[in-house]
Amino acid sequence: MKKIVKRITLYWFLGMTLSLGLSAQAETLRLLTWGGYAPKEVVDLFEKETGIEVKVTKSNNEDMISKLRATGGAGFDLAQPSQDRIAGAQIEFDIYKPIDLSRITSDLFIPSMLDATVRNTSIDDRVYGVPHVWGTSGLIVDQKAAGSVHDYQDLCDEALTGKVSYRLKRPTLIGFAFAAGEDPFAAYGDSGKYQQVLAKVEKLLIACKPNVKKYWSGSDDLLNLIRSGEVVAAMGWDAGGWKLNEENADIRFVAPKSGALGWIDTFALPKKTKAEDAAYKWINFVMRPEIAAMITASAGNFTASKGSSEYVEDGLKKRFQESFPSEAIDNIKWYPPVPAGLEEMEGKVLDRVKAAK
Repeated sequence: MKKIVKRITLYWFLGMTLSLGLSAQAETLRLLTWGGYAPKEVVDLFEKETGIEVKVTKSNNEDMISKLRATGGAGFDLAQPSQDRIAGAQIEFDIYKPIDLSRITSDLFIPSMLDATVRNTSIDDRVYGVPHVWGTSGLIVDQKAAGSVHDYQDLCDEALTGKVSYRLKRPTLIGFAFAAGEDPFAAYGDSGKYQQVLAKVEKLLIACKPNVKKYWSGSDDLLNLIRSGEVVAAMGWDAGGWKLNEENADIRFVAPKSGALGWIDTFALPKKTKAEDAAYKWINFVMRPEIAAMITASAGNFTASKGSSEYVEDGLKKRFQESFPSEAIDNIKWYPPVPAGLEEMEGKVLDRVKAAK
């Protein structure tokens, strides 16, 4: 009888040990994210509050898709792809699982950003992404030299001949299309309509060539052109505009009247996540305004956390609020997934603009 009791006790002990081991595994969150999105101080606060260990793997869009595709959606519990890189990858590779919006504290999110991301990451009424870090491209303007520039087409004013800059890339096509009264994103599903939009923009960009000092190719290239005074108005990213404003108060990032062009890096659940509860806890934790402000300080970009701008450093808060009053945020044009074939159409237009005399 004593042997039986000892054996039962041993089985119970082994069972409890195995159970505790599995529980410990479930309390580890494997995060696949971008640099700066999970700074150590935020991870430490989360681990202290929840007891969940966070293992961070830094990545980018292409690498995230590659890793999850290779494993069928295994190996990580939460990923952060850009919103325009989710639907296509999901349809082709089936690497994500739907998000249960009832487990998201939606009041923490800027409503227009949450709505846009839900819309752009939905497949058959199932949602695969919610917003986290975001940024925009718009206008960087020397207010003394080019204070009349409020939209993309203003860059083509004769008074600015030889003094503007933008890239020969998709954002320029999209921005000029919106400024011309078109909705290029609405035309994505109709190649014929999109070609008409591109033809209109092509004429505008060819006519605007005398104003272009240089088609910039990199962030440092653009910033130096503006610092030197060679360029007084340009298309560029918000973070670059704010950096220049810190150096020269006359230079500001301006959200165009027709809408800044926005990108959003999301939260998405890999198909074979093993710590779904921990993933939802992390999302709701980092979207708290005071925590989100810590991520802004680390990443250099703002998040979709409502009210978080109140907690960032005063100078950056002031620059952000000047560029983005609430109506400017609601007017951001968020990039949707790009259908096959459109990049080739855009490339031909850009080549013709470049070659035009």
